[in-house]
Amino acid sequence: MSTAMNFGTKSFQPRPPDKGSFPLDHFGECKSFKEKFMKCLRDNKFENALCRNESKEYLECRMERQLMAREPLGKLGFGDLVDGQSEAKSKF
Repeated sequence: MSTAMNFGTKSFQPRPPDKGSFPLDHFGECKSFKEKFMKCLRDNKFENALCRNESKEYLECRMERQLMAREPLGKLGFGDLVDGQSEAKSKF
């Protein structure tokens, strides 16, 4: 009975990570933004809609430090916050 492995038959082709996958912040470059976002979530019973500004700031930090691919904020769902106005303020 032979249990030889044929490693040469298939070659592994690396591919970039799926959208939404990005490197960990090993050096804590955006830790303060993350902590601010998490505090907002806890204070607002994890209603993420109430913490959109904090989420936007965190993602901006990650993009600036090349911890994720740069994307337009509108494409990430923050189009209404680009001018500094929240969705709630713009309705009135």
